Amino acid sequence: MTDAKKALKFAEKIEDAARGARLVEQQARKIISEIYRLKNDGQNLPGSTARDFFNTWLANKERETAESTARHYRDHLQKFIVSLGKKADCDLNDITRKDVIAFRDALHQRLSATSANQAVKVVRMALKDAMIAEFVDRNVAVGVKRVKHRGEINMRRPFTLPELRKILSKARGDEWEGMILFGLYSGQRLSDIAKLTWQNLDLDSGELVFVSRKTGRRMRIPLAAPLERYIGKLPAGDDPKQPLFPRAYATTRSGTLSNQFYEILVDAGLVEARHHRARGNGRSSGRTFNQLGFHSLRHTATSLMKNAGVSPAVVQDIIGHDSPAVSAHYTHIDEAAKRKALKKMPDLL
Repeated sequence: MTDAKKALKFAEKIEDAARGARLVEQQARKIISEIYRLKNDGQNLPGSTARDFFNTWLANKERETAESTARHYRDHLQKFIVSLGKKADCDLNDITRKDVIAFRDALHQRLSATSANQAVKVVRMALKDAMIAEFVDRNVAVGVKRVKHRGEINMRRPFTLPELRKILSKARGDEWEGMILFGLYSGQRLSDIAKLTWQNLDLDSGELVFVSRKTGRRMRIPLAAPLERYIGKLPAGDDPKQPLFPRAYATTRSGTLSNQFYEILVDAGLVEARHHRARGNGRSSGRTFNQLGFHSLRHTATSLMKNAGVSPAVVQDIIGHDSPAVSAHYTHIDEAAKRKALKKMPDLL
């Protein structure tokens, strides 16, 4: 009786598809998948499962994006695959909006709102590509709302000048001193600064030249005077590929470096020490968002230049943010203008 009902239901689907003016690929894929399941004891058509698609998507991203970005995607999608349970081995079309919401809410119970929202964003990106490839007929992650932050202002803030002096005093003599100065006077990301070598410094023209690991954008930033003085004191080797900051260069995960910088902030008395076992909290429990981190130097550089009256377009070009207002493809900022802007930064040395 059950098989007869299944056969009738299946026949109705084929009849509905036949009535249409055109059998689109998504409909055909669903029908073929159901035939395959019926004839193979419930097994799914190879290559059509959620797990297969997401793993293939991740493999492509590893070829197309920076290592850190690909790792970011993999971390979120692997969590989503686990959250799907048995449905991960069902057809990709079987994923529902409720599945995405349940995944978001489960993450939010353990992690920050930012982490939960970022994970949904990655799922949405993957399903968008699935829709473009006509593996699914809709993106069920579209319209899934962001979760709100639990009372915390989930936004980095810039350091004050007294805070910067405290931080530098704790990092004095260590390679972290240089990394902090590069973060402040170039406004660049920790992952890019950690991988700098001597060949990224054009000392003749007084410029820092590199390709952003996150955006792929080629950056050329004049060296601020305090930064030039710091670089002049560094022991330069004969190999241009020698890292500026050897320990940081050898560290494979930027998260490890972020934690090291956090400890400097603890020593400076700007944040509280992290205790993973305190009050029953573990690494998988919800994390309190901290407004201060290495990325705050990026905010600091932006704020200091804008407060000094530097043109937003010049700041945009130095920091490396892309926006509709100022696009690197269509706007060229004069090097003299950037150099003048960086001269307005306070000298913390």
